[in-house]
Amino acid sequence: MTSKFGLSVALATPFDSDGNIAIEAMIAQARRCLAAGCSSVTLFGTTGEGSSIGSRERERVVAAFLDAGIAARNIIVGVLVDAAEDAAAQAGQALSLGARNILLAPPSYFKNVSDDGVFQWFSAVFAMLGDKARDIIVYNLPSVTMVPLTVSLIGRLKAAFPNIVTGVKDSSGDWPYTESLLKAHNDLIILVGDERHLAKAVRLGGQGAISGMANFAPRELRPLAEEGRDDSRVEDFVVEILKHPVIPAVKAMIARTTSEESWIAVRPPLVSISSEGQAQLALAFDHLFRSKAA
Repeated sequence: MTSKFGLSVALATPFDSDGNIAIEAMIAQARRCLAAGCSSVTLFGTTGEGSSIGSRERERVVAAFLDAGIAARNIIVGVLVDAAEDAAAQAGQALSLGARNILLAPPSYFKNVSDDGVFQWFSAVFAMLGDKARDIIVYNLPSVTMVPLTVSLIGRLKAAFPNIVTGVKDSSGDWPYTESLLKAHNDLIILVGDERHLAKAVRLGGQGAISGMANFAPRELRPLAEEGRDDSRVEDFVVEILKHPVIPAVKAMIARTTSEESWIAVRPPLVSISSEGQAQLALAFDHLFRSKAA
């Protein structure tokens, strides 16, 4: 295996006053994060409101990123849809353009589904992708999807598709699950979405993170993702973020760090964070990261 995966920013998606993707602002944010040490950018994940971004929009954004000189090897694309046909179409589009990885969530409209059913869904996506299928990171986000990817299911996918399923992003926030995943599947790229668990996961063999917090604190997160170095400030700020709707909170922090108020906007059905919430987050961030800088 080559170098570790490292820190990928779960890039937020900016919108203009008409609700369209502000592509230039998105590219500028990607460049800031890469310059600060992120190894890649993940487009259209949870933080990127990927479930609200259409296929034609996706194609335009990825093409614009490539035209702007952001290398395909530094781009990961999230796919968060229910129909296997749609998942294969979105993944195939990105892979054809050279994307480094696909972050693929399970279908989530139907609840209480079996491992067998989820396995069959992934199998159908890979069959439709055909020879395009490669470098799939399966996405465990049960708090949103309510479709957990069990450790045994990941084992089945790994065994059946050894050259396709290459990693797991675990955003369960469930440390015993993360620990068992690392023990059972350390030959896969295991990434952690909950920054509170990131450092200890890396010390146990995890390869890094796809992180929403990397949008506004990439330099602070790199030691956790690359070296497994603890930082209580990061853990404490995650607690502060979780007091608010997470995606609007992350975008509020980007607005503050870039001085670009347009980042506050989210796409329906989400709504922007209140000015009071923005002030609370700013105060907490400054208390943790600015007053203790020395």
